[in-house]
Amino acid sequence: MENPLAKNPKLHLAIISLLGWFALIIQFYINLQNKDISSAEVVIRYFSFFTILTNLMVAVCCTSLLFSNKSRLSTFFAKTGIFTAITVYILIVGMIYNVILRSTWHPEGLQRIVDELLHVVVPLYYLIIWIFFVPKAKLKIRGVALWLIYPLVYFIFILIRGNFSGYYPYPFLNVTKFGINQILINAIAIMAVFILVSVILIAIGNALYKKNEAFYKDSKIHKQS
Repeated sequence: MENPLAKNPKLHLAIISLLGWFALIIQFYINLQNKDISSAEVVIRYFSFFTILTNLMVAVCCTSLLFSNKSRLSTFFAKTGIFTAITVYILIVGMIYNVILRSTWHPEGLQRIVDELLHVVVPLYYLIIWIFFVPKAKLKIRGVALWLIYPLVYFIFILIRGNFSGYYPYPFLNVTKFGINQILINAIAIMAVFILVSVILIAIGNALYKKNEAFYKDSKIHKQS
């Protein structure tokens, strides 16, 4: 079975890179319009969102793979496990926003466009790239434990900073409003979703590889390890 995207993988990396950087830059510009807090606080809050950090990870990953396949950065992102872990992260971004947060506010204009790019377009496009370009033969369940380090460190950072600043980027992490016990329950539930999505992607990836090994051989983006 011929890989329909393998003929021009760089095109898809270029598209998702452009969309990702555009959304990130415009969102930062929109945040800077907030005159109620200092510029330094705007920057800190901008990088306090899991959405921003993960979309930034996607943008850096795809850009590095687009322009080089020999640098340390591109070699790192070219690893199957790393790309799959980022796929899990960006899918969680989309899932939490669309299931939990979408109904809590109604952005308009440019903010609406950026919102859809960060929470729908980039997650789905990155998933498509994962499906068509990433060889899955070496994906192992034991790797999931390492994949959880990033969200765990993020959670600890948000709790520590929130304790001093009183600011929590997401309502389900607001200790002041819900108390630490409820927040820990919320965190455990979200971690369970991370694990579930990880296991599902590993299962799908390994199943696809077994059925269509030749499907991935034309990939110019990723390595097997």
